[in-house]
Amino acid sequence: MTPILTIDGPVSSGKGTVARLVAIRLGWHLLDSGALYRVLGYHARNQGVALDDEPALIALAEDLPVRFVEQQGNTAVILAGEDVSNIIRQESVGELASQVAVLQPVRDALLARQRAFAESPGLVADGRDMGTVVFTSAPLKIYLTASAEERARRRFEQLKEKGFGATLATLVEDIRTRDDRDMNREVAPLRPADDAVVIDSTTMTVDEVVNRILDEAAARQLA
Repeated sequence: MTPILTIDGPVSSGKGTVARLVAIRLGWHLLDSGALYRVLGYHARNQGVALDDEPALIALAEDLPVRFVEQQGNTAVILAGEDVSNIIRQESVGELASQVAVLQPVRDALLARQRAFAESPGLVADGRDMGTVVFTSAPLKIYLTASAEERARRRFEQLKEKGFGATLATLVEDIRTRDDRDMNREVAPLRPADDAVVIDSTTMTVDEVVNRILDEAAARQLA
């Protein structure tokens, strides 16, 4: 059986960065499940599909023309031949993703695609319900979190580096709104799995978080 390590947590908790570094250190495959929802939301908007039109969204999800291509340590997200890696990280696209993610039939349509990423020698799966829904038998589940203020600060720095405008106060409010929606939605609400290791990274460096996760993996003889 392919070993799987899941990393779940709220928006801007550092899941993506940490998951990539852990995958590199382990030599495993990486699944950025949030990118799938972002791509779907972005694709739906471009195709003129309403975000509450379940049948149309399911059809898009089942035939989503997306590829993930490893390029010099980064994963390029290719949608219908277009590199949308940066576009889908915009706050507006994150909002689209959050809206389509609340629809159970849409989540079901993406489930098989997510599980297909589990290949030898192992998989690091990053998302919001990787340990609670998608890979419930994973031997190591991490729930990574941080204060809303710290997550907003990190997001602000990321957006600034990429040339996107945002204010810190707006980001804090957006993050709290997203947290409330994600944690209280009826479908796959955001929460730690019962057997998850919860890591609060508010005062931790990225390296400290990565090393903590690798220690947990080693303790389970995964690394």
